[in-house]
Amino acid sequence: MNLRGAGRLVVSLAMLLQGCAGLFGKEPTAEPVPTRTPAAAQNGRIEIQRGRAGFVIGAPHGTSDSATDMIARDLARLTGFGLVVATGFSHLDAEGRRYNVNRPTESVPGTAARLEGETEAARWVYLAYRRRVDEAAQGPLRFYVEVHGNGRKESAGRVEIATVGLSKEEAWQLKTLLELIRDARVVGQDNTPRFEVWVESHDPIWYTASAAKQSGVLAASDRAIHIELPKAARTTYREAYTQVLAEFLVQSAALLVPTGR
Repeated sequence: MNLRGAGRLVVSLAMLLQGCAGLFGKEPTAEPVPTRTPAAAQNGRIEIQRGRAGFVIGAPHGTSDSATDMIARDLARLTGFGLVVATGFSHLDAEGRRYNVNRPTESVPGTAARLEGETEAARWVYLAYRRRVDEAAQGPLRFYVEVHGNGRKESAGRVEIATVGLSKEEAWQLKTLLELIRDARVVGQDNTPRFEVWVESHDPIWYTASAAKQSGVLAASDRAIHIELPKAARTTYREAYTQVLAEFLVQSAALLVPTGR
């Protein structure tokens, strides 16, 4: 794509974004997990906001993946998507175990999927989260987006995206789209890093979300993406990269789930 074409893309993205923003101004509501949930999960909360039917942004680790709760809320506001945010389900013990929320297991963050353990309490939390996602979708879940964060040193310079239901061509299109939007937004800004974009099937991503794909919410949507953000994208440069992701999600929705499909 030449510079003129890239410029047109950015303009069209901005216009589309402006059209979506503000259409769903209802304040989010935070609902406690049902009282019959095990005592260890009673401090957890699941926030839901309805938006565009079938399109939902989730932050299942809003506490342990720091700032992903704020990023998800901002993305929902900017895109008009529905929103589900879970907080308070981490730090269960001295080892730092958490309920994984988007799947019926518990583990220490960063543990390999094969080492996660399914428990009755974790299943209750997962089912509560899953119900909220269904409520936010208001029908079939057509496009589901999860926002995560990590502190892995080797992943500090990149955004990783795992995918569900996308062809290799569609994955390449998303990779190219995010790179174009990133460059339009951050190139030339003082000190704002140009994070690499790695997308499943094209790059050897570390965070494949394999457990959630097998037994979690990611398995419930025909099309889904799992976004892993490095710490700097969630802290110092959060505002810049939230804008990048908002434009990316609006355009991705138009690409993957055309109107009338």
